[in-house]
Amino acid sequence: MDMNDMLKEIFDQVQAEEELKNNTRAFLLQKTKGYTKTKMANYQHFISAAICFLLVLIGGHWFYFTPTVELSIDINPSIELGINRFDTVVSVNSYNEDGQGLMDSLDIKYMDYTKAMDQILDNKNIIALLSNNEIMTIGVIGTKGAQSSRILSDIESCIAKERNTYCYFAHPQEVESAHQMGLSYGKYRAFLEMQVLDPNITPEKIKHMTMREIHDCIADLSSDDKNEKQAGGYGYHSFGNKYECGKGCGRKSNQMQTNDE
Repeated sequence: MDMNDMLKEIFDQVQAEEELKNNTRAFLLQKTKGYTKTKMANYQHFISAAICFLLVLIGGHWFYFTPTVELSIDINPSIELGINRFDTVVSVNSYNEDGQGLMDSLDIKYMDYTKAMDQILDNKNIIALLSNNEIMTIGVIGTKGAQSSRILSDIESCIAKERNTYCYFAHPQEVESAHQMGLSYGKYRAFLEMQVLDPNITPEKIKHMTMREIHDCIADLSSDDKNEKQAGGYGYHSFGNKYECGKGCGRKSNQMQTNDE
């Protein structure tokens, strides 16, 4: 083999090695990219599944724990129960010290509202208050619909044999003002009624009065207002702080209106 043939063979080997290296590099690069794409695709599927799970979890939590109807229960303990779309008590709030005491004596959260109402009406303190001629009002607060109508009907049936216990319906829009004053809706309704007769009444005074005291004083103020007008006086403006008479008012209260228009 002459010198030219030897150089040509060496040169061909070098080219073959470079070509092998290039082919190998291209092969590995192709395989690596494919592997990366597969891993990324699987990772993206995992992220999508995790996001869907979180959305379902959050949506389910909102769906279950959002009250669709509220029950405002006032006697002097003042409490409100949040009822979800499955008729389950998902929140319990108190609006005075007696209400907190009643809440502490009950275990009604996550209970069907009918069983919760049974517990409240069977509570020894509630029984004692009603036996002492106190007044209990139960407001069903919700939008007009099947659930609100059914609960209102159930509550009316539940309290049919209870003395001095009355039920009414109210819209949710009316409740926000009550809560801003720190009142349950039942006490707020009574506050508005008494405020017409005595502008000096305050939410703080109403909060600590029993429903019997409130209704008896409204009856007295209404009677005095009528007498004052018949005598040519100036009506409720002259009554001052007569609502502080408390149990001394002594008159029986008229039954509360059962439905708001």
